[in-house]
Amino acid sequence: MITWSFHQKLNNDEDNPFDKLFKLFKELLMHTAGNVEEALAWLTELDKQYELTDSKYGIPDFIQELKDKGFLKDNQLKAPGMNPTSKLEMALRRQALDDIFDQLQKSKRGKHNSRLIGKGDEITEESRQYEYGDRLDKIAMTETLRNAQINHGIDEFQLTQDDLQIRETFYQTQTSTVLMIDISHSMILYGEDRITPAKKVAMALAELITTQYQKDTLDIIVFGNDAWKVEIKDLPYLQVGPYHTNTVAGLELAMDILRKRKNPNKQIMMITDGKPTCIKKGKKYYKNAYGLDKNILNRTLALAVKCRKLSIPITTFMIARDPYLVNFVDQFTKANNGKAFYSSLAGLGEFIFMDYKSNNRKRRK
Repeated sequence: MITWSFHQKLNNDEDNPFDKLFKLFKELLMHTAGNVEEALAWLTELDKQYELTDSKYGIPDFIQELKDKGFLKDNQLKAPGMNPTSKLEMALRRQALDDIFDQLQKSKRGKHNSRLIGKGDEITEESRQYEYGDRLDKIAMTETLRNAQINHGIDEFQLTQDDLQIRETFYQTQTSTVLMIDISHSMILYGEDRITPAKKVAMALAELITTQYQKDTLDIIVFGNDAWKVEIKDLPYLQVGPYHTNTVAGLELAMDILRKRKNPNKQIMMITDGKPTCIKKGKKYYKNAYGLDKNILNRTLALAVKCRKLSIPITTFMIARDPYLVNFVDQFTKANNGKAFYSSLAGLGEFIFMDYKSNNRKRRK
């Protein structure tokens, strides 16, 4: 049986009543896959146990304020109940980004820097003489005025084209990303809720990419026995199915999507709890949930190698720390020459980062 603990979120006297309840409500929505009525029922039970509200502000007031602020809307099918709005879905993604990658918020909004100097947007400390066609907003004023004084003296100020100095900038690139999410049955196996942390990571990555790197492309797919595309707005509502883990199907679909992208910079991000247990042979499924099946493993590793040859790095977010599951991710990451983040269920704010390109192991918080 899956149990949840919210004691760390209940003791925050600094928040006003709405903010305190809203944080908890968003957390409950993640666990209920977007079921508003179930989340509110849990919130009501927590209110009874922990006295979250008082006579001045109760759960009905909170629900009304959610509607007034555009986070909830009544069911349009004339059936009882309420649905989340796109505003609430955005709030869920932003909270996931805050919870998991809050240290990334301080980075500049923009694109991916390359090592090439040129007519880009990211200003460097270097400067050079103006050339025809350079953007005037990149003029280095201090250096330009110094040149004017040196070249023409200070008695009669003159400024010519030869005096202009331009700040060097880096070329910046665009990236096409496919985000793969494991929705196999193992994501809730043995009473461990792995799908909720996986959704949080997925929403955080989606929010990061769509806000910080707005010119990038992002496609999201889920994989169980098969693989299919989903929209960003569907992330909070993902549910685990009675599926095995067909990582091959996910990678094949990801590669098909990236093959159609003209952008030369491509990457795959995969959120999973470990080893593949299924492949498709013709129209039939070959499944083996026990250990690492050589047939399934070899097919999966072969695709990892193929992605490496196509210069498609794969970053794996591993939502488990079981040694035999980590073993597969290690093999997979080495085959692709990619990266892996290992996280326990207890704290997604801390990842173990393995970069096989530099053979470097780091702990990130």
